[in-house]
Amino acid sequence: MIPDAKRFTVAEWKLIQRLNTPLKVQRYFSSLPYNWEKNGATGRSFREILKRREAHCLEAAVAAAVILEQHGYPPLLMDLESQDLLDHVIYVFKENGCWGSVARSRDTGLHGRKPVYRSLRELALSYFDPFVDFTGRLKGYGVTNLHDLGNYDWRFSPRKMTKIEDHLRAMPHKPIRSSDARYQQLLARYRQYKKRYPDRSPSYYDNRSTWMR
Repeated sequence: MIPDAKRFTVAEWKLIQRLNTPLKVQRYFSSLPYNWEKNGATGRSFREILKRREAHCLEAAVAAAVILEQHGYPPLLMDLESQDLLDHVIYVFKENGCWGSVARSRDTGLHGRKPVYRSLRELALSYFDPFVDFTGRLKGYGVTNLHDLGNYDWRFSPRKMTKIEDHLRAMPHKPIRSSDARYQQLLARYRQYKKRYPDRSPSYYDNRSTWMR
């Protein structure tokens, strides 16, 4: 059951009411510091994220689901599976028949997308090029509805969201195949960029006009 306003604090509800579109949610999470988990893995719920005002990809995706659920969007998460086991989790939504996303990452190329993709596969593929870093390579994607977790508390719990992490890893993923030659080309370009700009996140990708900022 979707919680009503009484389940939220006054501050939480004001934020939810203000962030009434995916774009506003994206801009909010882009403005927060990234959670580097310096004291160990976290996996915080919506409530805990707002207390600490920082988030990594899974936390931002879950919090986006909580906020946009109140505005009529289903709580859908996509897990982007990487060859180095460092998956990226995003919140996905549909508008006017097309898919978009809300996401938080250390890399700007892995943030959200405007709702311009005709399928979830197209949306997932939009992350392929920016996914390539020193070890990352997109190899599959899967989508789940957080309502499928039953009465598991992913909105307010003070505990680490271990069940969501386990669920995302275990659910079926559709494979994404790519040529080794293309991957090596992207990897070489990334290495060259980071050698020159070690503290910057590359934004030279062709699809950056579809990024949600």
